Amino acid sequence: MESKKTLGLALILQLLQLFLVSGSLHRSQFPDSFLFGTATSAYQIEGAWLEGNKSLTIWDVFSHLPGKITDGSNGDVADDHYHRYLEDVKMMHSLGINAYRFSISWSRILPRGRFGGINTEGVEFYNNIINALLSKGIQPVVTICHFDLPQELQDRYGAWLSSEIQEDFGYFAEVCFKEFGDRVKYWITINEPNLILKFGYVTGGYPPARCSQPFGNCTSGDSTREPYIAAHNCILSHAIAVDIYKSNYQMKQGGVIGLVLNSRWYEPLRNISDDYIAAQRALAFDLGWFLDPVILGDYPTEMREILGSKLPTFTSEDRKKLRHKIDFIGINHYTTHYVQDCIFSHCELDKYNGNALVFASGEMNGQLIGPRTPIKSMYVVPYGIEKMIMYFKERYNNTPMYITENGLGQKNSNDTSKDDMVNDTDRINFIHDYLSYVVKAMRRGADVRGYFVWSLMDSFEWLYGYTVRFGLFYVDWATLKRTPKLSAKWYQEFLAGQRMLQKADKNSKTQGFM
Repeated sequence: MESKKTLGLALILQLLQLFLVSGSLHRSQFPDSFLFGTATSAYQIEGAWLEGNKSLTIWDVFSHLPGKITDGSNGDVADDHYHRYLEDVKMMHSLGINAYRFSISWSRILPRGRFGGINTEGVEFYNNIINALLSKGIQPVVTICHFDLPQELQDRYGAWLSSEIQEDFGYFAEVCFKEFGDRVKYWITINEPNLILKFGYVTGGYPPARCSQPFGNCTSGDSTREPYIAAHNCILSHAIAVDIYKSNYQMKQGGVIGLVLNSRWYEPLRNISDDYIAAQRALAFDLGWFLDPVILGDYPTEMREILGSKLPTFTSEDRKKLRHKIDFIGINHYTTHYVQDCIFSHCELDKYNGNALVFASGEMNGQLIGPRTPIKSMYVVPYGIEKMIMYFKERYNNTPMYITENGLGQKNSNDTSKDDMVNDTDRINFIHDYLSYVVKAMRRGADVRGYFVWSLMDSFEWLYGYTVRFGLFYVDWATLKRTPKLSAKWYQEFLAGQRMLQKADKNSKTQGFM
């Protein structure tokens, strides 16, 4: 009888807890093993561009070209994380996160790629970061390549346009596994290859700035062919790294390895079959382009039907490289767009998605899909992350997923005060709403295992330079002092188990934090 009473009391307590957290956001809605963290990348925060025997990256060179970066800035100093990493690890620990996603600079480890030796100073730097994280109970989640290729590889053979990159990437990945894999249990091969190759070889906005009309205006390139050659080498480079890890390191090191994609969701612009098909086609050209080969073994049929011979084929030797599947999918999700079909309807081809014969937009009949952000292609559409997760769940057999980036940018201008930046209620509401839809996807059976806010602190935001701030911590670019924003306090309280019933308002304060 006593045991029945105890069981009944436990059930009542469970139901009470569910009642208390329903309609609100609470840490208990996620498993204890769930990874909650923040994310950064090497070029965006490290600085020290000519220190520690590091060689130049393609972004070191590109950002110094006149007119390439909005404010004429570069990542030479950035957040000076190279010298301040211990302070930054303490900041992470104050938040209560249990994981931190960062990237390793290829040029800091192998200044000349496979054509030179291993830089011991670079290895020591990342060893120090990894050890500092682990001493605070924070799991390192390491990206092997986050945009910043060594410039020497670009100069020698054209980087991603040459099959030689496969050997170089495999060599770099193995050095990382050997040096850090005894402590790093989460590996990401490449960050957002779909975005970097479209921007680098379709629109030409990113290095190596190759493109052709009507998608971009570059001095060289072919926007209809080169992105697919580069992607093919990128996919096989990833596959070689996965093969090396699973064949030689995973068993003894006990880690997992995956791939991260820039994951926009696409909604049909009109309630007609052509636009529904166009939305699926946009997803195939954006996400299936990489995930179909590495999980299902080949490119999507939608791509083959439109591109024909411009899309490379996988040889029997290539398929051997693809034999090992990834352990997880990394989802970098920021926005949702409407998509219109341009096969049966007359419309201007979208520069980012134009090869899919679609036009993507954030507007329908003059109405925005969601509030604008300082990044012109990004809108706040929280439900999109649930749809994105469920798409991956259904298409890729519920392969484990991590939300490896999700965040909101603030416009940084002379008209905006530090107080306004620090009192970032919009970011709090953004994270609250997107996380709430992650919970909904998990309740529908999606195997989501982690969430990382982009980003830990304000940093160099690629073409936007320092004109957009994504950080939980405000960085004063004159002094490099870090100051917690209201969103840092919110994240800390959420991770500590407080219920987040109300959205933030402008009267909230950061007093008392840390």
